[in-house]
Amino acid sequence: MIYTKIRRQKGMRDVEKGDAMKKVNTIIIILLLTFSAGCDFHSKTGNELSNHDTKYEDSYYDLGDFHYKVSTKSNQAQIWFDRGLALCHAFNHEEAVRCFESAFQEDPAMPMALWGIAYAWGPNINNLEIEAHQIAQAAHCLHLANLHAKNASPIEKDLIATLALRYATPVPDDRYPLNKAYADAMRELHKKYPKDALVTALFAESLMNLRPWNHWTPDGTPAAETPEIVAVLEEGLKQSPGNPALCHFYIHVMEASPTPEKALPTANALRDAMPGAGHLVHMPSHIDVLVGNYDAANKANLRAIAADKEFLKKEGAYNFYTLYRLHNYHFLVYGAMFDGQSELALKTAREIPKQVPEDFLKEWADFLDAFMPIPLHVLVRFGRWDEILEEPEPAEYLPVSRSIWHYARALAFATKGMVKQAEKEQAAYQQALAKVPKTSILFNNTSRDILGVANKMMAGEIAYRKGDYEFSFEQLRQAVQLDDALNYDEPWGWMQPARHALGALLMEQERFEEAESVYRNDLKRHPKNLWALHGLTESLEKQGKEEEAKKYHSQFEIASARADVKVDRSCYCRIADMEDSE
Repeated sequence: MIYTKIRRQKGMRDVEKGDAMKKVNTIIIILLLTFSAGCDFHSKTGNELSNHDTKYEDSYYDLGDFHYKVSTKSNQAQIWFDRGLALCHAFNHEEAVRCFESAFQEDPAMPMALWGIAYAWGPNINNLEIEAHQIAQAAHCLHLANLHAKNASPIEKDLIATLALRYATPVPDDRYPLNKAYADAMRELHKKYPKDALVTALFAESLMNLRPWNHWTPDGTPAAETPEIVAVLEEGLKQSPGNPALCHFYIHVMEASPTPEKALPTANALRDAMPGAGHLVHMPSHIDVLVGNYDAANKANLRAIAADKEFLKKEGAYNFYTLYRLHNYHFLVYGAMFDGQSELALKTAREIPKQVPEDFLKEWADFLDAFMPIPLHVLVRFGRWDEILEEPEPAEYLPVSRSIWHYARALAFATKGMVKQAEKEQAAYQQALAKVPKTSILFNNTSRDILGVANKMMAGEIAYRKGDYEFSFEQLRQAVQLDDALNYDEPWGWMQPARHALGALLMEQERFEEAESVYRNDLKRHPKNLWALHGLTESLEKQGKEEEAKKYHSQFEIASARADVKVDRSCYCRIADMEDSE
């Protein structure tokens, strides 16, 4: 989920007034410390210097028993530091900053509280382009932390000095040299403290930030840094098997690998580690779907959605973490579609637009537009053609949503045999596509690349209804190629595999051998999914391969146990037996 740049909307409420005041108070304290660096503040508390925000002191998100001891005489400062570090590991960086600020207010001479603010404002695998003012604040905090180095342990001094290599003011346009210098320094720090879980996690993360989401090629070849990342994390997990940061990063580095199942133990360790940190509750689902455990993926995301509702109540939707909350819903829809759970998929998809205030959506359409038409993907998946034609037209400022709306309508008309109407929607789709900006993205792919799959799918299915089967299959094979060529993502950029439509229409034309190959390839990418299992079973039966068909039919029965629809083809674009399925 790489979002290259997210800036807060001017004039938009992005934090509650109390939090805004808290930030002002923290800045005042920082300024005071700048001019009083030689003083010993250990005898004082943050309350003597500012109006400390105590709204979360008595009740806070359940972060399990996470703890990392730092130098402070204040129990409250330690508690807030632990919370901040835990939330950094859970990728809720804005909330982590608030926690570190609270730790700082409790103990204004605590160097690691300042280190925490600087770390939380730094680049991460989902957001490399941190704003200049945040980088400046991070650099200033590290300067102040150095001024209070007498209160730090040796490892804390080293962490502060090493993190400082990641920042520079003025902020350069190209930050890669800074990230590389930080990673090289973290390697040396890891050699010095090989058994410290935080150092290990930070070192691995620093390497991941050099090539985020590109640790493996599509054919399974590791990138230059990948073997070292894997080795460092695996050694760290031997020493600290339940450490949430190590588990989180290991899932991310292994999910696109040829062996994602190696991360299943860490996924299991993470499931209940921090029940109140929604993103970590969600993370096991990245591995669940890759091993074909869609039920586990759905359960993880249901729990993550519930956890993040608590954060939404307290902090609202005007923050970067909204993208992570949407990710849970998106992922649940994805898992439910593969599991044949139409009502869960559609209900969840309908919730997605409700999570984003309209003004926020308008301002950040490049990052949020592609989430909005997910209900249409669900309706296509389950062949609810009449419902598609009843869906309202999206607003002009949502060109991705409008493109998908026309795409879905084209498929609906084509499947219903209304070819002229389908072609009209196809033309309208091209007009909508032309208005999609190059900057529009969905996680790791541009919206235009994703919509390229839709373009070929639509062309193939319309041609099929016109009886031009060879051209149709040519277009659908190209859709498969474009689908496969998308950058790795979970959920995958194109929500219904293009192979499911290709295979279904090949079956309708009794091209059983080619359909068999299509389904086998789909199961390599999406293991145990009931749609491809049904298609493979049927294609084998039609070829007289009864014994092998029985094996896959047994797998299909297991995979379809939770389905609330009759799955009798891999895509409802196939007309044959349509009435029997309704």
